[in-house]
Amino acid sequence: MRHALALLAPLLGLGLGLSLSRLAVGATDCKSLGPAEPLTFTPAARARWLAPRVRAPGLLDSLYGTVHRFLSVVQLNPFPSGGAVRGGLRGVRRGRRPLPAADAHCRALLLLLPLPPALRGASEDRAQGAGLIGVVCALVTNQRTHEQMGPSVEAVPETLLSLRGLVSDVPQELQAVAQQFSLPQERVSEELDGVGVSIGSAVHTQLRSAVYPLLAAVGSLGQALQVSMHHLQALNATVVELQAGQQDLESALQEQRDRLLQLLQEAGCQGDCAGALSRAHALELGADFSQVPSVDHVLHRLKGVPEANFSSMVQEENSTFNALPTLAAMQTSSVVQELKKAVAQQPEGLRTLAEGFPGSEAASRWAQALQEVEESSRPYLQEVQRYETYRWIVGCVLCSVVLLVALCNLLGLNLGIWGLSAREDPSQPEAKGEAGAHFLMAGVGLSFLFAAPLILLVFATFLVGGNVQTLVCQSWESGELFEFADTPGNLPPSMNPSHLLGLRKNISIHQAYRQCKEGAALWTVLQLNDSYNLEEHLDISQYTNKLWQELQSLKVDTQSLDLLSSAARRDLEALQSSGLQRVHYPDFLVQIQRPVVKTSTEQLAQELEGLAQAQGNSVLGQQLQEEAHGLRNLHQEKVVPQQSLVAKLNLSVRALESSAPNLQLETSDVLANVTYLKGELPAWATRILRNVSECFLAREMGYFSQYVAWVREEVTQHIATCQPLSGALDNSRVILCDMVADPWNAFWFCLAWCTFFLIPSIIFAVKTSKYFRPIRKRLSSTSSEETQLFHIPRVTSLKL
Repeated sequence: MRHALALLAPLLGLGLGLSLSRLAVGATDCKSLGPAEPLTFTPAARARWLAPRVRAPGLLDSLYGTVHRFLSVVQLNPFPSGGAVRGGLRGVRRGRRPLPAADAHCRALLLLLPLPPALRGASEDRAQGAGLIGVVCALVTNQRTHEQMGPSVEAVPETLLSLRGLVSDVPQELQAVAQQFSLPQERVSEELDGVGVSIGSAVHTQLRSAVYPLLAAVGSLGQALQVSMHHLQALNATVVELQAGQQDLESALQEQRDRLLQLLQEAGCQGDCAGALSRAHALELGADFSQVPSVDHVLHRLKGVPEANFSSMVQEENSTFNALPTLAAMQTSSVVQELKKAVAQQPEGLRTLAEGFPGSEAASRWAQALQEVEESSRPYLQEVQRYETYRWIVGCVLCSVVLLVALCNLLGLNLGIWGLSAREDPSQPEAKGEAGAHFLMAGVGLSFLFAAPLILLVFATFLVGGNVQTLVCQSWESGELFEFADTPGNLPPSMNPSHLLGLRKNISIHQAYRQCKEGAALWTVLQLNDSYNLEEHLDISQYTNKLWQELQSLKVDTQSLDLLSSAARRDLEALQSSGLQRVHYPDFLVQIQRPVVKTSTEQLAQELEGLAQAQGNSVLGQQLQEEAHGLRNLHQEKVVPQQSLVAKLNLSVRALESSAPNLQLETSDVLANVTYLKGELPAWATRILRNVSECFLAREMGYFSQYVAWVREEVTQHIATCQPLSGALDNSRVILCDMVADPWNAFWFCLAWCTFFLIPSIIFAVKTSKYFRPIRKRLSSTSSEETQLFHIPRVTSLKL
């Protein structure tokens, strides 16, 4: 092979030799194909963002704060750090802080309340006014509780639906991620349609630096062969003609010489007859073409050459070589179809991406459970709303009773004071005073009648709302509830999230909540690196290996590229073995350089004409004149044609002498290079095909790599963001604590406030009502003594 490459340089130049050397050892770069184009994937993660619920700030916020502080005083036990939930509301211990004042706004209403001036009625008016303010606050909080209960109850199914979507969407999102493997599949399938043309173009591009110069050399050699054959045939024909003309010329010269010698040797010849005689002796052949080598054996070996039309053959071979991309596409079509079938398959890891995800089995159970909870909770929620309506009605009724008591007390107090101011005689009955006393006693009767329901309602609502606030809301807001759940042993194994999800590592609920609140994905929150081998599912090496194996079966047949037809090869082989370069062309040149006749026939004829005129003997002069004329005819008829043939022979001989050695060498080189290139083309095409296949596979793997990187990012950072979980927990806390528990607790707090003021109201009403009646006879001494225990000086007259 090295010998063949070395022989190419003299013929085709250094460029072709270097091209073939590079083809023999070099590898194809991938610049022609270029890198994979970027793919655009559709985000599989659904936009799940649970809108946070926030209680709008209002006038009751300070009242809620007062209730919170009251409950923090009542509940002295800390939230349990382990074991069962214990501790409830404890009563206020003696010696503790006094009960905080009522709501600032309610106190403002109290200060704005017009109180009738009286000596002792002013303090009772103050008490009744405070109770009235409490009633108003109780009515407001009762209504607020009722208003918040409806939206809060309706938010429960919404929250459950959001959680169900979070759980049930994870397998669907993973399935959507796996389905988008079709994007690189479709792109690879599209590019497979042009892989045959790409391979053929690569083969054509890398072989043209060797094929084009070689075909050009074959064409040039064919032209040189035709020219050489023309000169060789002309040489042979000219020699034959020269030899035939030489014989005729030789006999004519002999006759002419004999006659001239006889005439010029006569005694009566006058003038320079001796000089003419010496020139007449030279009338003989100068060149003897019978002495030149014969080329018959060369012509015999080159019989029928050129058999091939080198020009059309080279054009046809160029067309065949330029059609390599199309031919390669046709030859690889069946393999491309098999490759498309292999590409259309989905790797096993991607098919099981959703199935192998931790908690995927539990996800369906959770989704089903959440759906059942949602469906089953609706009747209970309706019942809650119904019982809330009953509670609201009872609250309204009892608040109305307390309001009625307060109004009776205020009205009785004001009427009684008015009656006292208008009474002249304390013993005389007075209608306004009597009416005031009746109103006061009516308030007392209502107080005794509804005291028990009031106390029961306050106790029931206090027991529920207070424990919810102290045990749930406070610990929820402070994070103690999460810490309790994270403490081992507090939750049964069946409620352990790690156990439920099949995780190998325990997770902190509190930390998971914080991460979910920041919008983290389940991958980060659940620390799935330890439980789920994502890279195993994204391993597509078996898939790509199968594609590579299919690519290995791609083949490009270059046998249709002959480079040299059989006829042209026979022509060149005949030329190579013809011995054209072994013909001794100097022998031809020796004869060519000699004159056809040793002396010039024209000069001799001219000299004879001069001698003829100088002769005194007219007969001799006439004979010399005839000989001169004969020489001229001989020159024109015999010598000139011979000279023309010699010139023609000289042209052919010199052309063959200069071209024959190089032509033989070029013929040997071309045959050797054609044989070498023809033999190496399949191997080179195979190497180029392998390199192009590797570049093509690397480009197509770029599409799959983009998909794998996108899946890795999508699964670990975007899919199944658990913000709805933290949002649901936050919304649940807002619903339970801010929207329900706060007005609920404010309601019983205000109602308890009213109930607390009923006690002094009863005492004052009983003691005050008798002062609004006329003076009766004294009771018995016993009664008087008993009365003296609670004696209050009677006002006999009151001047306003």
